[in-house]
Amino acid sequence: MPELRKDPIIGRWVIIATERGKRPSDFMGEVAAPRGGFCPLCPGNEDKTPPEVYALRPDGSGPNSPGWRLRIVKNKFPALVASEPLEHGQVGIYDWMSGVGDHEVIIETPHHDRKMADFEVSEVEDVLIAFRERIRVARQDRRFQYVMVFKNHGSPAGASLDHAHSQLVALPIVPKRVAEEVQGAKAHYLETKTCIFCDIINQERTAQVRVIEHSDGFIALAPFASRFPFETWVLPQAHSASYEREEGYGGLAQVLLGVLRRIDRVLDDPPFNILLHTSPFSEPDSPYYHWHLEVIPKLTKVAGFEWGSGFYINPTPPEEAARFLREGGSAATPRH
Repeated sequence: MPELRKDPIIGRWVIIATERGKRPSDFMGEVAAPRGGFCPLCPGNEDKTPPEVYALRPDGSGPNSPGWRLRIVKNKFPALVASEPLEHGQVGIYDWMSGVGDHEVIIETPHHDRKMADFEVSEVEDVLIAFRERIRVARQDRRFQYVMVFKNHGSPAGASLDHAHSQLVALPIVPKRVAEEVQGAKAHYLETKTCIFCDIINQERTAQVRVIEHSDGFIALAPFASRFPFETWVLPQAHSASYEREEGYGGLAQVLLGVLRRIDRVLDDPPFNILLHTSPFSEPDSPYYHWHLEVIPKLTKVAGFEWGSGFYINPTPPEEAARFLREGGSAATPRH
């Protein structure tokens, strides 16, 4: 049974994920399934995954069979599990919590050799809507306080399978990184009565220095204090606290796909992570927090100084990164 343990010094929770220790790839390096080799996420191998919990099937095919264009299953090696009650306890000065949660895999396409930068806008929109639907399901479980949605592309970014997929983890706590964002945004709001994310968007739209992509509803920009080279945030231009409260994702799909195609072209298909930060379940209509996607190419390594100090060293100014992506990457078509 997984367990969450709290660091008594800085209040950070750690997941002791016993189920994931059963994966053959653990401690041996993550090895992507070779193109043309066996892949449990490909059509025809539905019996090699847990039963699907959500699927898009244009041809009306039956559950857990070929014919789907997007499919969601429980993770076979979950970080957290939903089958146990939520319990808390102490061991001396240490706090622990049962490893209750949920862990799902979003199989984004039936085609093994297509990455998200090769998708059509409608296909990206399908993935984004699937995120929304599964977050709404997780919200109904009162044990959960937050859902983290993320995508690992490429082995150096943590992907253990080459087939395009994302993951969703429902948590009984709010992650420390998100809690820090919420607290910082709240402090700004109490002082100014404005959302810091909205203020950032307004300043960046005026300056047009770090803006990479935009549509009527969404904007992609290189954050002023980027931690990593070519780090990109995608945000709704109008204030919105909770991702799952959105109804239309076409504009988001267009901007996100534009960013991914630019990164794919300029940086030659680098490994990357996509992270969704949204408001905790307890604050769905927060006036100070603003949901957003973070796209982080894996171009540098976090080494001793970063681990020891908490500082990040970014060798590429975000203004330069934004210019490279604007000028060097074509958002119109995928790179072949």
